[in-house]
Amino acid sequence: MPEKLPLVVVVGGGFAGLAATKALRRAPVRILLIDRSNHHLFQPLLYQVAICTLSTSQIAAPIREILGAQQNATVVMGEVTGVDTEKKLVFVNSPDREGVPIHYDYLILATGATHNYFGHQEFAPHAPGLKSLADAVVVRNKILQAFEQAEAEEDPLAHRDLLTFVLVGGGPTGVEMAGALAIFVRQSLRRQFRRIDPTSARIVLIDAGSRVLGTFAEDLAAAAKRRLESLGVEVRLGHAVEHIDEDGVIVAGERITSKTVIWTAGVTPSPAGRWLKAETDRAGRVRIRPDLTVADHPDIFVLGDTASLDQDGKPLAGVAQVAMQQGHYAGRLIRRRVAGQSELPPFRYFDKGTMAVLGKGYAVLQSGAVHVKGLIAYLAWIWVHWMYLAQAGQRVSVSLQWAWTLVTGQRGSRLIVDYRAPARAPQKSATPVTAGTAH
Repeated sequence: MPEKLPLVVVVGGGFAGLAATKALRRAPVRILLIDRSNHHLFQPLLYQVAICTLSTSQIAAPIREILGAQQNATVVMGEVTGVDTEKKLVFVNSPDREGVPIHYDYLILATGATHNYFGHQEFAPHAPGLKSLADAVVVRNKILQAFEQAEAEEDPLAHRDLLTFVLVGGGPTGVEMAGALAIFVRQSLRRQFRRIDPTSARIVLIDAGSRVLGTFAEDLAAAAKRRLESLGVEVRLGHAVEHIDEDGVIVAGERITSKTVIWTAGVTPSPAGRWLKAETDRAGRVRIRPDLTVADHPDIFVLGDTASLDQDGKPLAGVAQVAMQQGHYAGRLIRRRVAGQSELPPFRYFDKGTMAVLGKGYAVLQSGAVHVKGLIAYLAWIWVHWMYLAQAGQRVSVSLQWAWTLVTGQRGSRLIVDYRAPARAPQKSATPVTAGTAH
């Protein structure tokens, strides 16, 4: 690949980063995609790993495999720690080197988001969230271990504490997780234990707002709440969690004793704003222009959860649809600029609808003025999520697993596993990396 071709550095192998990379597949550029993980993750289905419906390999795929046929793309596993906008450098930590400088001609930052504990980072050890495969496995372990420990206990009070599950946050992740967990404990585990009754498990969903699914229309939010309650989920609204520790949570002055608390309350963007010294919104997302670039830096694009862009007076949500459309736009725009062609019109998001599934056979769907709930919305949810999976093999595998679970109630991955990180190798001196030397 000729070195004179412009180098596009893409930071992040999520929805936006992959969409941008694929949009550049026929462009006369070199692409270097950097991600701290070696896989692309379908985050909307993470909770299904946590409640044992799907395995990790069914919602994640190696980035190298996804881009294997794209000859102008190179993948580097590493973590970007900073950007020098004057020298057009990004700095990368790899498993054995720190601060490796990489020059770019165009930079796409699609670095995603992490858990937001709203100033209470001390909650984190007691309330894991769901943003990575490791998170999902940790939550799955906690849920399964709670039942195993309860089975070994004779004290009824210990049973109560172990079989109380608290979810903090009533957005789509919290609602979907609560519904799926309710069906899991009442159907899949029903005859699996001898000394405890899994169907007696208590599931509590807490949200500080006045309703669940706060971004949905009121009628759909009310329908979602009724559905959760019909599944046995206890929904508590209007009060923020005041404290979380190893013994549970305190909300509205009341302690709810629980050994399994799951954080589904929100996310915070990556530190891209600090790297770029750019203007950010109140949430820390980088304010971008209508062409998705940063002010005074037409060569830097910020996409997805990291970006703040208003449309029709409202900020675009940090969801997969927005990220993918932004990635596709950024790739097309770079392709046109490299070719010396005219600019694209400003980016405009096309809303294909927002959905949340609440257990078997029921979902809510909102697309503009169209509101749908029940089986039709559920089938639409299945179709959309199936289509967005990265590989054909995953679509086949997930379809079969969903069908098996639907018919039998049994889950595909009820394993308690302990992943331990390998020891970090001694650091070596930083050596510049180019797209032609990393494979």
